[in-house]
Amino acid sequence: MSNRPLASAGRAVPLLRAGLIAGIVIAALAYPMVAVTGLGAKATAHATEHKTKLLTKALPAETSYLYLPDGKTVLTMFYEEYRQYTKLSDMSPNIQQAIVAAEDSRFYQHKGVDPKGVVRAFVANAGSGGVSQGASTLTMQYVRMALRDSATTPKEVQEATQQTSLRKIREMRLAMDLEKELSKEDIIERYLNSAYFGHRAYGIYAASEIFFSKTPKDLTPVEAATLAGLVKSPSQYDPATSDQKEATARRNYVLDRMSQLGYLSPDAVTAAKSEPIRLKLTDPPNDCAAVPEKYNSWGFICDYVKNWWSAQPAFGENRLERMDKLRRGGYRIVLSIDPKIQEAAQKNLGAGTGSPFANGIVLSEPGTGRVKAMAVNRTYSLDLAENPQSSNPEAGPKVKANYPNTVAPLLGGGDLPGYQAGSTFKMFPMLAALNEGMPLSTSFNAPHRYQSAIYDGWAPTNASGAMSGMQTMWSGFGKSVNTYFVWLEERVGADKAVRLAEQLGLRWRTDVDREQASPSKVKKWGAFTLGVSDATPLEMANAYAAIAADGMYCEAIPVQGIFNRDGTPATYSTASGISREVAKPRCRQVVTADAARAATDAARCPTGDTPARGGCGGWSTADSVRGTVGRPVAGKTGTTDSTRSAWFVGYTPELAAASFISDPDNPFNAVGDGQSQIPISAVAETLRDGLKGKPTRQFTPPSDTIVG
Repeated sequence: MSNRPLASAGRAVPLLRAGLIAGIVIAALAYPMVAVTGLGAKATAHATEHKTKLLTKALPAETSYLYLPDGKTVLTMFYEEYRQYTKLSDMSPNIQQAIVAAEDSRFYQHKGVDPKGVVRAFVANAGSGGVSQGASTLTMQYVRMALRDSATTPKEVQEATQQTSLRKIREMRLAMDLEKELSKEDIIERYLNSAYFGHRAYGIYAASEIFFSKTPKDLTPVEAATLAGLVKSPSQYDPATSDQKEATARRNYVLDRMSQLGYLSPDAVTAAKSEPIRLKLTDPPNDCAAVPEKYNSWGFICDYVKNWWSAQPAFGENRLERMDKLRRGGYRIVLSIDPKIQEAAQKNLGAGTGSPFANGIVLSEPGTGRVKAMAVNRTYSLDLAENPQSSNPEAGPKVKANYPNTVAPLLGGGDLPGYQAGSTFKMFPMLAALNEGMPLSTSFNAPHRYQSAIYDGWAPTNASGAMSGMQTMWSGFGKSVNTYFVWLEERVGADKAVRLAEQLGLRWRTDVDREQASPSKVKKWGAFTLGVSDATPLEMANAYAAIAADGMYCEAIPVQGIFNRDGTPATYSTASGISREVAKPRCRQVVTADAARAATDAARCPTGDTPARGGCGGWSTADSVRGTVGRPVAGKTGTTDSTRSAWFVGYTPELAAASFISDPDNPFNAVGDGQSQIPISAVAETLRDGLKGKPTRQFTPPSDTIVG
């Protein structure tokens, strides 16, 4: 026997004991039934088998991408962990070799647990009196990461990450079972897609992009060694810090290990170690605030997508689950916005970003509900430092106005109530009346002031004495005769007008509106026809789009495609169990096609267009629109008391647009008659520019029966 001491006398017993314990652990892992019997053993084995099956299917969280309509240009991303899953075939062999050299040199020899590593770790830890070495193989590390990523409760997260012997033994057992189900290539692929490399980089794709602005396929040995060295301690070895001394030392260690394993020649390692770490850092955008400056106006669209997403049952049972899916599900989301129409909408707004009055416009596609443009005279930004004080006298002195910067959903789709829409609401009682069989020729000698017997003596007046006299739906709508529409609403029933508006997508967001729309009050809501309720441009554009689509209402939708991480379309199950794509239009017939066509015929009167079947009575409220658009167009103006807000909703067979101008901070801050033309011009000019070069389509005339 050699006289050279292997250990001091005081350390001999602990080292022998460490080796014995290591052997027992390996044996227990290989033969789990030794220590347990009966039903308990079966339950334990079953639980382990179930967990192993879950791990074979588990995928790490992945970044979701929001694309422009071309499906190629990224507008922004959504993530908690920036990651894009990458196949092993799309990774350089350098990174595969580097991670094995750095973390588990016997990866291709062991079967999930490395007995030599376990003994070595027990010996080292026993000798140091603490934890100086770990025994985790790549497979065990992947098990830990997969358990963490698939955890659905805080308890499961804790169990996956807590530093205990029980957790280590569970990892060993699962690692051995997992290697029976997955190949070494599968495991290292999953590992490299799960590992954290620091700087918000989860997985090798993110690490390659963030540190070197390249894909994993193009990593050099030096770059691969740098990244592989980060996994052990991402913050300690971060090469993006001012001092790269530790990062370089760690990289060189990995390069040496690669040479020892035969992956690199000694000369190549010597040359590589002489190179400095050359970074080309990238900061991946995250969420709507990171939308590129050239697409600033699309930030409001991005926000709408998030709000829309959070309301889709296809992505979870509640808002929290749905937003978690967005940030972790690896979706590819393609917007429905038309860049040409969006540019036209932004250009044709009539108020600048420095105005307290918000001027916005939304365009929707009839027959699909797809949103084609959303523009507002605001800069999308979280920075409100330079905004003036709010115009609302009830707001505190520190409350900022919503201009020029804001992220508030001023166009709809969020939690803001909207704006009183004035006479644009006259469409709803007229459409309800037509749908009930009342003809367009329904006439009434409308006085300047009309006292309602049904609405408890309420006595509205017209905006002008010139509106008095015999009116039909054509002339009453074209001139916006209040007293005619109060009378018409009495005939059809306010409840039917309100319920129809709801079927066309309107929602009541204020306490007053909800009360008036309640079953006990709705029949007496006479002022509904005058637009006293709040609405958003998104709602109004979509409601009028249903009329353009012959009464087919389609839910507003901001996307043309949503794809899962495997490239398949995202789907949901209907109440009847039918699987449908989330991004497909969801449409239903709300009124008869003839009623919608008749409403359109009357709605041509306000725009200066000529209806197919009737007469407009000589003048209208927006007679310049037809000349500007240059093709058949229908629509309706709307103003509120003292012109606190002004609206215009217009449509052709191809597009519906709603524009408003109002002070979102203070609805009593009147925009005035001088600015009431702004929404009219915004809609007319955007329809003109957005449809430029497209064939002119005609409205379908109503039938003789409904004309009367």
